[in-house]
Amino acid sequence: MDNIVIIGSSGHAKVIIDIVQQEGRYNIAGLLDDGRNVGEQTLGYSVLGPVEDLPELVTAHAIKGVIVAIGDNFVRSQVAGRIQDVCPDLPFVSAIHPSASIATEVSIGEGTVVMAGVSINPCSSIGRSCILNTHSSLDHDSVLEDFASLAPHATTGGNCHIGQYSAISIGAVLVHGIHIGEQTVIGAGSVVMTSIQPFVVAYGTPAKIIRSRKPGDQYL
Repeated sequence: MDNIVIIGSSGHAKVIIDIVQQEGRYNIAGLLDDGRNVGEQTLGYSVLGPVEDLPELVTAHAIKGVIVAIGDNFVRSQVAGRIQDVCPDLPFVSAIHPSASIATEVSIGEGTVVMAGVSINPCSSIGRSCILNTHSSLDHDSVLEDFASLAPHATTGGNCHIGQYSAISIGAVLVHGIHIGEQTVIGAGSVVMTSIQPFVVAYGTPAKIIRSRKPGDQYL
């Protein structure tokens, strides 16, 4: 199995470690985390250093791929950009839990994580470094753009389109044909009945726009 490293060592990283172990396609050489000391551990895997040390670690550990285990969509994109700067030839690899249901004619971009119990229905397109969290569902002919995410039990109808960096929070529901603009957050438990514009926070049943947001605003 090829060696990979996981960027991050928090709770989200724990879930990705478990997926990689269960999938059995890669060997985890270790973790990279700018905020922890070398040698500290998560689920038995040691922190090897910060992201800036990646070029040296690629050689030392024969690293063939990387996964960014950071839940915040915008921060994940920034870290992915740093990795491309320091190791432009190192591929981002995906992690797909064995219990996920992935239908025919589905495309999944590099670096995307698909967690336990996820359902992805036919002819859907998922971009780079997305997160489909536990028991979320993306219905037929839908699009999840780069660095977007579905939280646990988030559900879409068919022909939905979720813009880049946008987050559909825990238990939210999008009815058929909804378009969510980029950098938008849909609050937990919301029911989205009409399309929502970019750069806003919306929640409720039915979901309504509550306020605007700027690129990089925290949403968790």
